[in-house]
Amino acid sequence: MNIKPIRNEEDYQNALQRLDEIFDAKKGTEEGDELEILIILVDNYENEHFPIGMPDPIEAIKFRMEQMGMKQKDLAEVFGFKSRVSEILNKKRKLTLEMVRKLNTTLHIPTEVLIQDY
Repeated sequence: MNIKPIRNEEDYQNALQRLDEIFDAKKGTEEGDELEILIILVDNYENEHFPIGMPDPIEAIKFRMEQMGMKQKDLAEVFGFKSRVSEILNKKRKLTLEMVRKLNTTLHIPTEVLIQDY
């Protein structure tokens, strides 16, 4: 096992290649240990160099509705009125704290996504 820090793109590509080679290593073996360490190193490098931002709150709601097979009328219980659903989804009205709480409970969208400015 010859593991070193990932400091640049070349190190990153080499680590990815090695991960591919030992991907099916059994846990508890030398290659399994190497796999676990490389995964941590690659994850840290990717988080630092390729950060993924949070989604737009309204797009997150629409995406989750699609996943759950929901229509706008299904959100009337969360927002109170059908017209309010349309205003929210068209970004003409902001989410209230109560709406954020209900969306978090109903659609299981993290509150940190829903409270972002849009």
